[in-house]
Amino acid sequence: MRDSHSAPAGDIDTPIRNFIGGEWIPASASDAVEVTDPGTGEVIGHVPLSTNADVDAAVQAAADAFPAWRATPPVERARVLFRLKALLEEHKHEFARDLSREHGKNVKETLGEIQRGIENVEHACGVPTLMMGDTLEDVASGIDCETVRQPLGVFVGITPYNFPVMIPLWFWPYAVATGNTFVLKPSEQDPLTHQRIVDLAVQAGLPAGVLNVVHGDKEATTQLIQHPQVEGVSFVGSSEIARIIYRVAGAAGKRVQALGGAKNHMIVMPDADLDLTAEAIVGSVYGSAGQRCLAGTQVMGVGDAYGRIKERIVEGARAVKVGYGLDEDTFMGPVISKKHQARVESYIDAGESEGARVLVDGRGFKVDGYPNGNWVGPTVLDEVVPEMSVGREEIFGPVAGLTAVNSLDEAVELMHRVEYGNATSIFTTSGRAAREFRYRAGISMMGVNIGVAAPMAFFPFGGSRASFFGSLRAQGKDAIAFYTDQRVVISRW
Repeated sequence: MRDSHSAPAGDIDTPIRNFIGGEWIPASASDAVEVTDPGTGEVIGHVPLSTNADVDAAVQAAADAFPAWRATPPVERARVLFRLKALLEEHKHEFARDLSREHGKNVKETLGEIQRGIENVEHACGVPTLMMGDTLEDVASGIDCETVRQPLGVFVGITPYNFPVMIPLWFWPYAVATGNTFVLKPSEQDPLTHQRIVDLAVQAGLPAGVLNVVHGDKEATTQLIQHPQVEGVSFVGSSEIARIIYRVAGAAGKRVQALGGAKNHMIVMPDADLDLTAEAIVGSVYGSAGQRCLAGTQVMGVGDAYGRIKERIVEGARAVKVGYGLDEDTFMGPVISKKHQARVESYIDAGESEGARVLVDGRGFKVDGYPNGNWVGPTVLDEVVPEMSVGREEIFGPVAGLTAVNSLDEAVELMHRVEYGNATSIFTTSGRAAREFRYRAGISMMGVNIGVAAPMAFFPFGGSRASFFGSLRAQGKDAIAFYTDQRVVISRW
């Protein structure tokens, strides 16, 4: 049952609305972009390209709501999130199907995404403990000292298409739990499922203006990061844009956590369990059609592990079932758009022209019954080196690059010739090799016999080098620190 505060069902010809001050309202913009089902090409919605006036209205609503929300006790703020968590769990299966249609991932993957989002809401529920400060009496004779964490005001989240439910839940639950208010600018390519989560937040008791949603493209993003009433920005996207946001928002004195791109390496040692390793690598490369920042896209086989793991990856790639996300036997769905399909295929073209050997070719892939889908088949490129575009740039598609190396030392050296530093994994049964890897890898998220090195919600998530711009990452204790300022009080009575 819907009320005036619920996201309107509407028909697909009616642009999606912004959520400002507790109401779903039309954007003042006349321009809109289509949201399409990546597997069928069917138009399922239109997203408005909001104007500066729309952005300003959302920020102002958040600013107006801040004083009362800040004054709400942390335990009461946490209870809103406890209710939201319960509602998300109640609706997660229907949301998973909606998200699969909107994004293209299979339902198992979308369920996993939603569960990861729920875990962040769950962790944010601990805010009464997480926000606690420290106290020490008699730091000098008759003088006590204490720290308290206080919210700052309006924060902004700018999130990508690849995890349209989970990534917003990395940010706004922590921001509002700590007493701030928030404006979300989701990806214009797949914002529909998260609209329904906003409805649940209202149902859980989140007051008007605490969470706002404004749709748009780079113009809305620019307005948000420069707005004088915005205290900080959380961003996930390409490294190119992350650099710009860090520079522009940081120069304006705002807090910034900007998570960028990746080129994640997986090192296979000769003593690795090859059955476990091959399964983990295939899942890492081809899960979500390679459209995730933790996808392991570059595989380095050490010594005789190279030939053995290459054979298994090729076999695994050819066995991947590509299809529509809602079909039960689908392992890998389509990529997000025709434009992105062309981009991924252009990288395969470039790799071939630069000297990589195409062992499995996903260009021109077809799926029976879905002629208009954005299909790229599983692809394996051999003899890839960092000097190639496919060896140094983020493809963000189902493409594995293979490289032979002679030692762990050589593998680490090759990895460091790439600018990114998001995630990396080693596959080995040697504790010595695993420790050496952990000691020298210099990458923020590391896996040992893990294909996708994704931290749980109570640990920080974020890369290093060109994969991250800022000092405090998403999730965990970093999230609490990012959305609050630690104040020191020195008292004599």
